[in-house]
Amino acid sequence: MAIRLRTFQTGIATLDTRSAKPPPKTADPLYQSPEFRVWREIVIDRADRRCEQLIGNQRCAKAEPDHRMFADHIKEVRDGGARFDPDNGQCLCGSHHGAKTARERARRR
Repeated sequence: MAIRLRTFQTGIATLDTRSAKPPPKTADPLYQSPEFRVWREIVIDRADRRCEQLIGNQRCAKAEPDHRMFADHIKEVRDGGARFDPDNGQCLCGSHHGAKTARERARRR
């Protein structure tokens, strides 16, 4: 016989006590443009739809369709990198793309 426990909601709302709330996140229009979508496909196709990050001497094994791939600007656009030059692009899996983005943000601070 299975015992079922019932839970009760408290009805207490979460209170946001921040004095300055961050603005809502919005996507840069660049990433919605037809030119970006073409560039993205070129970069990801060139990499055979597989992450190009090297781990030691081995290339990351993550690839589509099991993993989402990102077309990443090697030199970020805000740092002067070419927006739609395939030579400024690399295909990265989500974890490697997130790690690179975090490193670049920290470097800019």
